[in-house]
Amino acid sequence: MRRNRPAARVPLRRSLLGRLLGVSALVAACSVAATAWLAVQTTSGAIKQEQGQNLTADARIYDTLLGYAARNPTWEGVDATVRELAEQSGRRVALTTQSRQPLADSATTETPPALPPEASAVVDPLSVDTVLAARSTEGQGTAADRIDPRAVGPFLLPAGERAVLRRTADRNAECLNRVGIAADVVVGPSGRPRVQMVGNDPERALAARCDPSDLDAPTRTEKKALSALNDLADACLERQDRAGVRLNRDLSWGDGYPAVAEPLPVPRPSDAPRTAPAPEVAPPRELNGADDRAIASCVGTARSEQLSSYVASPALLFIGDEGGATVPGFDLSPANTAKIAGAAALVLALTVGASVLAGARLVRPLHALTGAAQRMRDGEEHASVPVPGDDEIGRLAAAFNDMSAHRARLEEQRKAMVSDVAHELRTPLSNIRGWLEAAQDGLADPDPAFVSSLLEEAVQLQHIIDDLQDLADADAGVLRLHPGPVRIGELLSQVAAAHQARAETAGVTLTVSAGTGADLVLRADPVRLRQAVGNLVSNAVRHTPAGGRVTLRAYGGGGAGGESGETGSVAGSDSPSGSGSGEVVVEVADTGVGIPAGDLPYVFDRFWRAEKSRSRRTGGSGLGLAIVRKLAEAHGGTASATSTEGEGSAFTLRLPTADPVP
Repeated sequence: MRRNRPAARVPLRRSLLGRLLGVSALVAACSVAATAWLAVQTTSGAIKQEQGQNLTADARIYDTLLGYAARNPTWEGVDATVRELAEQSGRRVALTTQSRQPLADSATTETPPALPPEASAVVDPLSVDTVLAARSTEGQGTAADRIDPRAVGPFLLPAGERAVLRRTADRNAECLNRVGIAADVVVGPSGRPRVQMVGNDPERALAARCDPSDLDAPTRTEKKALSALNDLADACLERQDRAGVRLNRDLSWGDGYPAVAEPLPVPRPSDAPRTAPAPEVAPPRELNGADDRAIASCVGTARSEQLSSYVASPALLFIGDEGGATVPGFDLSPANTAKIAGAAALVLALTVGASVLAGARLVRPLHALTGAAQRMRDGEEHASVPVPGDDEIGRLAAAFNDMSAHRARLEEQRKAMVSDVAHELRTPLSNIRGWLEAAQDGLADPDPAFVSSLLEEAVQLQHIIDDLQDLADADAGVLRLHPGPVRIGELLSQVAAAHQARAETAGVTLTVSAGTGADLVLRADPVRLRQAVGNLVSNAVRHTPAGGRVTLRAYGGGGAGGESGETGSVAGSDSPSGSGSGEVVVEVADTGVGIPAGDLPYVFDRFWRAEKSRSRRTGGSGLGLAIVRKLAEAHGGTASATSTEGEGSAFTLRLPTADPVP
């Protein structure tokens, strides 16, 4: 027996407890990270939404003040506008000069809170903040340059010119409406009206014969302002040694075309007076990209110079709450960071602690199972562990205890079998030795009876060895079978004939049930099947007293028997139930002494005997029924026994059938 050495402890990184702790810590860390991420995303989303709402309100405030600056040369009178904007937005609105001299403030306290170090925006109609301007127009777009379109300066039309242009625009819109083109009059910041058509169908507008040329021509005020702007742009270009340009009314340059754009030819009614043809114009000169960039820069500079006296000077705009704070933002301070880190560490600590407690309770029974298994390995016959409960670990412990008890029973059976084998072999060998020693000493004559007695003992010894060999082959799964078609009725008759003489000697009637199994066919090894049935018959004759009866019969597995069917088909016998269902049942019944109910589970065990004192000659070796069970299992069937003490026993083989032989 090996020495009981203590098992080495499993390293923590490879143990179940270590893995459980690692998984728990990972899950906790992921949970904390996911929760923190979700909280940050939610908070950031809420803050961004609030910031977006504030930014929209700020853009509206900026646009209103920008329009005021574009239409007024100074900031005088802006207080009313500032207070109105503050009431609408619920925010504090303040305007200062670029040197931070106050212009207007909506604060209601006697001593207004200090303004923040940075302004929310700079209100300058000649240099528009494109971000705020884009939000104030709600995605409708802004002008290509940074001059507010409401800053018109000298291009502002007087009332007389507006009235003339308005009548012309109304007449043109009515003309388009009459031909089915939806049109409306829109007035621009300078007071110039224009006709806006629904849809974009210039060919249809031309076919309507509605003349828009009067609307396209610049007025006297526009010509004067455009001429002054053209002079400022040409002066800028001249300083760069570039040729001057002539600007159109829409402030584009026509590469040498006249300053007033000529209208497109429009078909006139037949009774309209004909006008003189337009004078010929010299072909335009070629402009490259550098020329266009220089012209655009000079036109922008000229516009700013021209409008500077018509708009208010730049001012700083401050927007915040009444307490002086600006738009809220997400600021994770060190204190808040420490709180979040502390909460995460606490969650991880609680998770690890709970995992340690749960893991210890989980691992403790596993350690007990490991120790019991090692004690069994070291030779302890029966090692059991306590069952903690009806959970997975408890069921594992119960299964281990059952296995341990079964192993102990197998060990006892093994020891008993070794003892029984030694006893079974010792008896014939002792007899042979005794007779041979008697012959050597001259006490027995080697006559035919003497030789016959020795031969009988040798045959018995060979029979025991063959039985043991058959059992060993069956246990190892190497028992060779030579299956073939077997008619079960013929096989039972052969077995009965082979044991008839022994039965008559014992005074026992051995019969085969009339007509039994006449047409039942199965695929089996006929030699092994005769051996199995022969063992059952031999056992029945041995345990049936004189005057008793041993009966052999076979029937289909669907019931206890029935009438025979067609030749070669699976049929029943003379029992009262129905036909077979894929198996053949062979039954050997006797009227012997019977087997006690407590011994029935062990009748197929090796070397088992109901009477332990029975001799080899009267009780057999105790291997016959064990061989019967192994042979039945080798054929894919089963062996079973029923018995009533004092009335007899019945041993049954259930074997699968096969297709009949033609």
